[in-house]
Amino acid sequence: MITFSEAQLTTWLSPLIWPFLRTLALFTSAPIFSSKAFPVRARIGLAFFVALAAQPSLQDQAVVSINSAGAMGAVLQQVGVGLAIGFALRVVLAAVELAGEVVGFQMGLGFASFFDPSMGSQSSAVARFFGQMATFMFVVMGGHMLVLMTVISSFSAFPLDQNFLEALRLMKIQQLGADLFATGLWMSLPMVGMLMFANLALGIVSRVAPQMNIYAIGFPITLTVGLVGMAATLPMLDQPFLALMNHAIDIFAPK
Repeated sequence: MITFSEAQLTTWLSPLIWPFLRTLALFTSAPIFSSKAFPVRARIGLAFFVALAAQPSLQDQAVVSINSAGAMGAVLQQVGVGLAIGFALRVVLAAVELAGEVVGFQMGLGFASFFDPSMGSQSSAVARFFGQMATFMFVVMGGHMLVLMTVISSFSAFPLDQNFLEALRLMKIQQLGADLFATGLWMSLPMVGMLMFANLALGIVSRVAPQMNIYAIGFPITLTVGLVGMAATLPMLDQPFLALMNHAIDIFAPK
């Protein structure tokens, strides 16, 4: 009769269960992977496959038994780091959506909002359009593969030591909030400048020709200028998008 000791089971399961938990937590919060169109069973299966395939590169990790006193701390650390990686990548897409919100407000399309079931909140049409463009860029640039590489490299930066608070202090993920607003405004700045110039021109026209109904022609002009600005600046969004993504990924890279 073949028997296995607890030490043998711990040695076999520990290198697999902790990467599995971190990867599964990442798939719960990362863009695309957390979509409702991605079945839960597929997420679990893919997370297990990634953890299994990553075993050759995770040879130097600590062995923590699932029955030991530090098991709960290890669970909190893996889930916390995985959620942090997904949150950092979601901030990248949120910066592009913020740029869309600013542009839509300047175009006068702030009222054109609808319920977004994927986010569970109201979003304007322009912000939703920018969000879809960001998702396409994320896929085209290989962001889905970069996510898997990041979760594996995070074990070098944040190894299995059951100390989630120390890992959270080293990540400084709260600094991404400032990057979100700075990058979002940076992306929207050219279009906002064009719209401000158009509004300034309309103001001068209204002073020169008071009999002209500026409200009747103002909205079509600002809408046209906004659409032309979007068409001209969308091809240039890849640089700030890629810069913010690299900054988010560098948080979890080994130092």
